[in-house]
Amino acid sequence: MNEFATLIHHLSGTNSILEKKVLLADYFSKTEDQDKLWGLALFIGKKPKRTISAGQLKEWCAEFTGIQEWLFEASYQRVGDLAETISLLISNQNKTEKQNIENRQNKLSEYLLKLILLSKSDKDVKKNYIISQWQTLNQNECFVFNKLITGGFRVGVSENLISSVISQLLDKPLSEIQHRLSGNWTPENTLWGELLVKDVADLSKPYPFYLCHALDENNIEFSPNEWYAESKWDGIRGQIIKRESEIFIWSRGEELITDQFPELVALKELLPDGTVLDGEIICINQSEHIISPLPFSLLQKRIGRKKPGKQLLQEAPVIFIAYDILECEKKDIRNEPLKKRRIILETFIQTLKANQVVISPLVEFKNKQDLKSIRDNARKEKTEGIMLKRKDSIYLSGRKKGDWWKWKTDPFSIDCVLLYAQAGHGRRSGLYTDYTFAVKDGDRLVTFTKAYSGLTDEEIKEVDAFIKKNAVEKFGPVRTVKPELVFEIAFEGIQESKRHKSGVALRFPRISRWRKDKNIDEINTLDDLKSLLRQTD
Repeated sequence: MNEFATLIHHLSGTNSILEKKVLLADYFSKTEDQDKLWGLALFIGKKPKRTISAGQLKEWCAEFTGIQEWLFEASYQRVGDLAETISLLISNQNKTEKQNIENRQNKLSEYLLKLILLSKSDKDVKKNYIISQWQTLNQNECFVFNKLITGGFRVGVSENLISSVISQLLDKPLSEIQHRLSGNWTPENTLWGELLVKDVADLSKPYPFYLCHALDENNIEFSPNEWYAESKWDGIRGQIIKRESEIFIWSRGEELITDQFPELVALKELLPDGTVLDGEIICINQSEHIISPLPFSLLQKRIGRKKPGKQLLQEAPVIFIAYDILECEKKDIRNEPLKKRRIILETFIQTLKANQVVISPLVEFKNKQDLKSIRDNARKEKTEGIMLKRKDSIYLSGRKKGDWWKWKTDPFSIDCVLLYAQAGHGRRSGLYTDYTFAVKDGDRLVTFTKAYSGLTDEEIKEVDAFIKKNAVEKFGPVRTVKPELVFEIAFEGIQESKRHKSGVALRFPRISRWRKDKNIDEINTLDDLKSLLRQTD
């Protein structure tokens, strides 16, 4: 535990990628396998389910330290991180060096396994264990221990960086390490050697997804001789895998979603072994012969339903739009150029003759102006824009620049007024950065969305000063603000929602600009939002 806490402390203290690589390599070369496995899992987001609530931790810390609740909340708002707040308060308690030395001998894996077991314990057992550890851990260890309970480690360590370090340590190709780290393995159900060293096949493993950046319109000229263009489909990115008579469907977030899409599971009888398709799951209008997407809100009904009922299958039918093939005839073909993979995919889909899978059609264009016209018309075609892929590109892992780009349609936008605010966390602790916005509905204001991003640091400070000066009501950490500041909110989609007062919910809302040129009389209305809703039906 002490070794891992020391690693986190040093990683947090540097922005140098080279230094981080050295620190990680040193840890993974010296630590025993089980702790290495848990450390690796934590860095790539495979943390155990939370078994203790933030409210309980706050309550127990206040009780243990004798601090009043209001002072704890003030400290938390100031520090901005619950794990760090507790570790700072706990560090002031008297601890013997003997206790610290004894605790440093405990393994990271032991702590995590204990926390998992606590999920079945009652509140008093959990409380006694947590306080017993607070009594013995030093500040760094206490911080990491609290992080194990509350969430991830934001220390600037990406999955690509971890994969690179492990690749060098084990002298294995980076692509192989990235593939081995994919899937739904956990440190509880595997071993370090089985995961990364031995040739133990996991039939279900997806390949790491190739992601792309948003296009800067001014940085590239596109020629149809060098680039493919396709529609950007509004669905769930996924891989369909058929190996040794078994079928697996994975989402981009590496969630196994096979059971949620029984119509795609039926492909098990049609797909040949050793096939991996990359593409998009979308809801479609089955009465039309062309690809006619239905709203993403229908697909959302399928998300999280492990076994959708007959009625839902009829209301939200899906197909898989394939735009790449990564494995064919049991051979990994990701290093073949896209032009060759596309030919293989076309032949494959034609031979397959399955209604559940169609190939993503290529979009014809002559120049960039053609592409812009297609992109500007995308919303009418019920797509999000266009994708641009270099014909000679291989299939990489993670988000890369250069060979694949997404060029999305311009977002919707609404002018609204700031009505509520709450302080942020982390580096924005102490500043009001969590905003709730409202539009007009007759003579009243109706809240319709929250947004956290889009302002510069200077603008955040300016808004924060206004909020502190013009707060009119207080509800715990939330402040009601004098409705004067007008902002433009951009968003990708809108749908009906019974959970919101406004009756609508936005997809990916963010602040696009501060409208200092407008006042509250010029903001949009709830009718304007509902008009946008009708346009997207």
